[in-house]
Amino acid sequence: MIANRQIQTLILTFIILSGLFIPACGEESKESRRIEIRTIAFLPYGIKQENDLSGIYYDLANLLASEAGYEANNDIYPYARIMLELKSGKTDMTIMFKYKELEDHVVYIAPLPSLKIVVIGLKGSTFDSIENLKGKKLAYLRGVKFSDAIDSEPDIISIETNDFIQAIKLLMIGRVDAIIGPMSAILSAAIQLKVNETLFGEPLAVSERTPWVQVSKKSLDRVSVDKLRTLFEAFEKCGELEKIRQKYISSNKTESDK
Repeated sequence: MIANRQIQTLILTFIILSGLFIPACGEESKESRRIEIRTIAFLPYGIKQENDLSGIYYDLANLLASEAGYEANNDIYPYARIMLELKSGKTDMTIMFKYKELEDHVVYIAPLPSLKIVVIGLKGSTFDSIENLKGKKLAYLRGVKFSDAIDSEPDIISIETNDFIQAIKLLMIGRVDAIIGPMSAILSAAIQLKVNETLFGEPLAVSERTPWVQVSKKSLDRVSVDKLRTLFEAFEKCGELEKIRQKYISSNKTESDK
């Protein structure tokens, strides 16, 4: 009888201990599905207002992750920080332009519609060519490369800014002569400042850049490139990408990006 009781006690103890390990295994599986996403910090692609995060690329990245079966931890960071984290593997996925310094560190999943990059000043100002920009001060988003031609011209002075809101403020007080960036981003920042398009002069198109969904090569053991590509193509065909875009940009303000 004693032996039987001892056996029963051992069996009961085993069942209890086994049960304790079940949640732990489940939690580990949940962790393996979590991916770190970083969205670029400029309107209307990544919008951070206190604790409220949104934006075109923010929403798209979350949708891709969710449909692929991942739990997304998405935050909005400056360009330079995202690039460092892609190299180290701390960030798994982002949406931004291609950069030579990242070529060995990321896999390119899919391209989004290209953005026309413009240089634009206050109303009454006109820049006919990059040559006309020599000696001028340009508000230039920190960590971003918008135009090789402008970057390689030493007589064009770049004044780094944290975002396009700061860039417009500098333009309005005469600290810079113009702003460089996607027209949609500049106009979105102007709306935040409650100023309209009449503030600006004629834009000069200087380049065209294409954003890409990108995954860190250090994340390939956890993130399926094929699954993300397939989902992106499906979103594109069913109009989901345009739907997200229209949520943040009205059609009459995006002609410069088409």
